[in-house]
Amino acid sequence: MPFQQPSYSEITPAILSLSELCKTNGGIDPTLYGKYEVKRGLRDPNGKGVLTGLTQISEISSYDAKTGQPCDGSLYYRGINIKDLVNGFMKDDRFGFEETVYLLLFGDLPNPSQLEDFSRVLASYRRLPPSFVRDVIMKAPSTDMMNALARSVLTLYSYDEFPNDTSLPHVLRQSLQLIAKFPLLSVYSYLSYQHYYRDNSLYIHPPKSDLSTAENLLHMLRPDSKYSHLEAKMLDLALVLHAEHGGGNNSTFTTHVVSSSGTDTYSTIAAALGSLKGPKHGGANIKVVQMFDDLKQNVTDWEDEEEITDYLRALLHKEAFDKAGLIYGMGHAVYSLSDPRAQVLGACVQSLSTEKGRQKEFALYSIVERLAPQIIAHERKIYKGVSANVDFYSGFIYSMLDLPQELYTPLFAIARIAGWSAHRMEELMNASKIIRPAYMAVADHRDYISLNDR
Repeated sequence: MPFQQPSYSEITPAILSLSELCKTNGGIDPTLYGKYEVKRGLRDPNGKGVLTGLTQISEISSYDAKTGQPCDGSLYYRGINIKDLVNGFMKDDRFGFEETVYLLLFGDLPNPSQLEDFSRVLASYRRLPPSFVRDVIMKAPSTDMMNALARSVLTLYSYDEFPNDTSLPHVLRQSLQLIAKFPLLSVYSYLSYQHYYRDNSLYIHPPKSDLSTAENLLHMLRPDSKYSHLEAKMLDLALVLHAEHGGGNNSTFTTHVVSSSGTDTYSTIAAALGSLKGPKHGGANIKVVQMFDDLKQNVTDWEDEEEITDYLRALLHKEAFDKAGLIYGMGHAVYSLSDPRAQVLGACVQSLSTEKGRQKEFALYSIVERLAPQIIAHERKIYKGVSANVDFYSGFIYSMLDLPQELYTPLFAIARIAGWSAHRMEELMNASKIIRPAYMAVADHRDYISLNDR
């Protein structure tokens, strides 16, 4: 009988048997981590990150240096408080993402002429190679836009005449091109998925050179290309707040690690995308929206704080939603008393909820934001402080903008590639050694046994 290859996704009895062998020989005694003082997750026992590098790109502050006590969180881009940056362009009723990208990459705020020139450079790169949409994006559409985005990034390597050149001019060129192309790659991948997997009509709107990144996203995504000024401003604000968050977050640290090996920009950004895709990193805002959908179905009175409290307790006791024991959108690895990004979004989201007629939902979010920290502190005995993080409101904003959940994490990437690019250049300019943390081997040494004697 001829050999029959199993289906690509089939779990065969042989695979099951081998996976049990992995379990048998793969476990490590958890007490050894304490014995050898292993900084699991590169954190100390208090959760503080182990210092592994220096950066000028951004700063996260959540503790008072004098008292050592938690304080309201602060975020600085190149030394500028994120709240001041946002207030600056919001006061002028301008879009801020392009200005923020310039600041992160080059270290200074652009003057009007520099900002205009920079926006023109991004616009010139806001196109894809001939037939790329047909031959790459539509050829093998994916049900996951992050995988589609990573594949497109790796394929763009083949269109670059100098893909392996890690000199600063070439890395900057590649970074600017990817920053400009990420919105196209993400939106077109989603539209292809909708056509091939959902049988929806296919349309491709080319970007417009006179529109901002946020405006182009809405223009390309919507069938009629229509959007309000407030919608574009809120999306632009979300992009600014997601553009950078220190060198220690998982995807940015991945960028540093992979860049330190000397590899190309496309491989580095694809690795960062793989990191961001993880639900513990970039997919949290989807969970917030899904949790609130479940809450709205199970809480009859959205103004009844006692009923809402009972639901939140059920979440923590693994009795509601996904039974994970989490209130999504609450808590952060660094911030305790407050996440400045959540504060900025929370202050602006009410106007959008009014335009969309979703004030009642906004009120529900506000109640949960107030009650959840108290309930978590009581149920989990956490007294250092728990607050809403940026995911708490960003998912709500995206839902009010009628953005599909499949694009929530790619939107994070569209913003964060600005920070990744800045950190990649910083790593290449300042580091000389490959990043290689130590792992202690804890397996016992043993003798080799010949095959016939096993």
